[in-house]
Amino acid sequence: MDRKENAVKKVAVIGGGAAGMMAAITAGRCGALVTVYERNDRVGKKILATGNGKCNFSNRNLGRENYHGGVQKLEECFSRFSPEDAVDFFTDAGMLVKEKHGYLYPWSEQASTVLDVLRLEMERAGITVRLSEQVDGIVRDRRAGTFAVNTLLGKGKESYDTVILACGGCAAPKTGSDGSGLALAKKLGHHVVPVVPALVQLRCKDGFFKMIAGVRCEARLRLYSEEDGKNPIAEEIGELQFTNYGISGIPVFQLSRDAAYLLEAGKRAEVRIDLLPQMGETDFERMCMLRIKKAGEKTLEEFLLGMANKKVNLMMIKEAGYKPGDRAARLGNERLQKLLGSYKRMKVHILAANSFENAQVTAGGIDMEEVTGNLESVKIPGLYFAGEMLDVDGRCGGYNLQWAWTSGFIAGMSAANQHGLH
Repeated sequence: MDRKENAVKKVAVIGGGAAGMMAAITAGRCGALVTVYERNDRVGKKILATGNGKCNFSNRNLGRENYHGGVQKLEECFSRFSPEDAVDFFTDAGMLVKEKHGYLYPWSEQASTVLDVLRLEMERAGITVRLSEQVDGIVRDRRAGTFAVNTLLGKGKESYDTVILACGGCAAPKTGSDGSGLALAKKLGHHVVPVVPALVQLRCKDGFFKMIAGVRCEARLRLYSEEDGKNPIAEEIGELQFTNYGISGIPVFQLSRDAAYLLEAGKRAEVRIDLLPQMGETDFERMCMLRIKKAGEKTLEEFLLGMANKKVNLMMIKEAGYKPGDRAARLGNERLQKLLGSYKRMKVHILAANSFENAQVTAGGIDMEEVTGNLESVKIPGLYFAGEMLDVDGRCGGYNLQWAWTSGFIAGMSAANQHGLH
């Protein structure tokens, strides 16, 4: 065996987020000399905002169906580092874990607990952390098989045996994920699947949102391309929130990447909203008939009382071209039926996904076809990727952090051993 294969590996991890820290800890535990380059003045800045500060760090109900992008390799990846492995990692470090319907949180429900554990484990693994140092170039010495890492501070070129790019995508750029890592990967010859914001609010063209801003309600949402209005692209159910510019809430977040890609392709997108998702069509028709029968001398405002939030009722009346004080009986059965039907068949027209500043994750990234099962570049041996830089993005519910732990573990183990996982 070559002596170099037995030598201690020098590993550079570019990015001190969730994936980068896991990669560094894993490589350090394997005996590698690890240096983390973090452009911020502290590591793990983005972790503190996850799960509204509670840090839903994983989910026991894990499967490929919870992810988008280049998901072909995911089953193999999660067999190497699963949600159970994530639980073991954090509990071994002293963190108590609680579970809510499969969703996993630190017992404290504080994201700072997760970050403190990672920082402590980095110290225990002897990781060198260079804060406020942004990497602006990686150069491979083909003859020596090493990498030179250059920073904007220009403190000289450091040489490493392997490099892990874990710089994040473009979501929440104020935390450091501004796409600079993807730019580094492009310079190294990698193809980047077009990136769009994901797990984000949707902005709409319709003019009625200021009337209903702040209203929350249970709803079923179906996303359509306006060019093909028959077949929904995606469907979600959950608590919808109306904003003064459009729609938000978990079901909207789940639809947002598909909507963003529709718009990116130059297509028009609309979301059809059922504000009474618990009621089937037959029961709805029966309810409508009974309501119309009892309309009597009620005004439209009185006629719709109890259908939904009062703000929504008033908006429905205005959008139909009526006034709250109009007598329901004077509209006739057909018009009343159409008005009631708008609660099951509300349409909103998507103008844009909200910006990366508002997005929780990035859809797109380094094509998964350009990495091996060990997340090593097929183009540049010794270069590895982890986390949001790769073309993998998950649904809400801890899935994106689990991908960070899994990909960080695999990249860290592989970069330290250089010959795969053992």
